[in-house]
Amino acid sequence: MKISIITSCYNREKTIGEAMRSVMAQDYDDVEYIVVDGDSTDRSLAVIRDMEGVAGSDDFRAEHPGFSMKVVSEPDSGMYEAINKGIRMATGDVIGLVHSDDVLYDEGVLTDMVRCFEETGADFVYADGKFVDAERTDRVVRNWIGGEYRRWKVRLGWLPLHPTCYIRREVMMREGLYDESYKIAADSDLLVRYLYKARLRVEYMRRYVIRMRMGGLSTDKDKRMAMWKEDVRLYKAHGFSPVVTKIMKMMWKVPQFLVK
Repeated sequence: MKISIITSCYNREKTIGEAMRSVMAQDYDDVEYIVVDGDSTDRSLAVIRDMEGVAGSDDFRAEHPGFSMKVVSEPDSGMYEAINKGIRMATGDVIGLVHSDDVLYDEGVLTDMVRCFEETGADFVYADGKFVDAERTDRVVRNWIGGEYRRWKVRLGWLPLHPTCYIRREVMMREGLYDESYKIAADSDLLVRYLYKARLRVEYMRRYVIRMRMGGLSTDKDKRMAMWKEDVRLYKAHGFSPVVTKIMKMMWKVPQFLVK
């Protein structure tokens, strides 16, 4: 089973290298890695090209003969356009995301993810993740335990942590990609569509798969009002009670700050 990992990047010269190394260090070999840079104005592309050179070296290719990397750098309208671009480029059976501020939890993440797909026949697998301090990445700020999937929970605001979600490519092409009219909540919209509307075979893998630095689009306090408005819009579009569902979504997150 080939797995395609997509990393979108814009002006993340300090973190993109670590994100890429975490993908390249995986002990699973059949990996297609797609990095989509939005025409960064800092040194992000230089770092990406350096890592691309490492992936193309004789030593790396001897250790990881099934690994391939694609890099594109061009202007885009934001993260979700970049991710959609990567999905359309992907040729893997399963697609996952590693954002430019994040790292895979350890070297065995993709091996375990593929095993879960193969053993269960799932369309969609999600897992657990940790939010860490942006500077002190050993300090856990939020501990996101996904918990068992139940369709009714989605209507009550529950969603898995987006970067822990791995989805069969054929499902994504059938059910639709990210709605780029949302600048912050396109991931929530996609998850509601897939987990509530599409009736997929969904599996929860009880394992940490990602470390996320606080401060992304959904964790930046300056963006929270815009996120509130987008969440209300998407819940209304799906026929949910928008404000009530948004409040319940926030309540699901409370235990994440209590368990470290």
